[in-house]
Amino acid sequence: MIDDWKSRIEKAQQNLIQEEDPVAWVSERDAMERFLRYPSLSVRGALFGVAVHRDGAWRLVSPLRDATPQGSRDSLHSMLWFRAKDDTDVPTERRELLDAVAVLEKEPIDEVEVLGERFRVVRGDELARSGQEGLEPPRPTDVEPLLRSWELSRQRSPSPDLGFVLDPARENRPMAEALRLWLREFTYDGERYPDEVSADSEQAVRTHPEVVLMPTTFGVVEKRGAVWEPQGSLMTTPHDARAFLYGALNELWPMIYEFDDKKRKRYARAAEEFRTLGRADELTFDGRLFHICRTERMVRVGPDGPEKPRPSDVDDTEPMKMHPTMDEYGVIHYDA
Repeated sequence: MIDDWKSRIEKAQQNLIQEEDPVAWVSERDAMERFLRYPSLSVRGALFGVAVHRDGAWRLVSPLRDATPQGSRDSLHSMLWFRAKDDTDVPTERRELLDAVAVLEKEPIDEVEVLGERFRVVRGDELARSGQEGLEPPRPTDVEPLLRSWELSRQRSPSPDLGFVLDPARENRPMAEALRLWLREFTYDGERYPDEVSADSEQAVRTHPEVVLMPTTFGVVEKRGAVWEPQGSLMTTPHDARAFLYGALNELWPMIYEFDDKKRKRYARAAEEFRTLGRADELTFDGRLFHICRTERMVRVGPDGPEKPRPSDVDDTEPMKMHPTMDEYGVIHYDA
């Protein structure tokens, strides 16, 4: 095991040297500096997405960001229904797709095979670094969008997950490779986790011993007491997370929580002050503390591919019919 670690790190170092890319060297320096400032790494929760086995590899076809396995099953359900509707005119192909949809309407299954491809609900973990200064914010070398819009309704940066190959042998830079190798033995332990969660975590190390590091994501978190609670979903870039916080203060929360005019104006002023700061990663306002958090994600992989949901993973919804009935000729029956 030690020799394996050593050879992988040495290979990553050689690859970095051969790149001759000054940006890569600066990014690696940032990674080392942040490791020292934020040495603790903790699980923020499980995440789920959908992958397909195609051309000998597992690729994500929906982002790894759903909070529950059923959320990703529903994504797969819709994906196959729209594929039957829009992507084929062959009745036998459409029927095979619709048969898979019919199963997903009734059963909480995590894998289906259709038209020669295996679709799987995959499980990952969201991780955050922390230190004496709190949670790790974005790094100076994290990529930002070329056009930085603050409008809540604008199109966010596309997810880097789509098409991402879940291959543990993919090349990483030295600090990322060191993290990946360390995470192979990572388990849920401590009093905060129920026994079944810890047991499933330990089992996963044996059944899915390899780790794939996913592209970094960013989100808004709010400190409540001793814990940080996420506000909104994971974003592709730091600016996307900042723009979400701006829009939430200015538009979303006043609408959802029906603020009175006085409170609405107070939140709008805070939003504009935050926006004028440009790249601020923290906002204290109205007794609340918001932080732009940088998060790592990982997916475990075993001999048969990426890990499926664990028995201890919790769902808050059940399978259901999500789309109208379609026949193999593409005719939609709204009254069926």
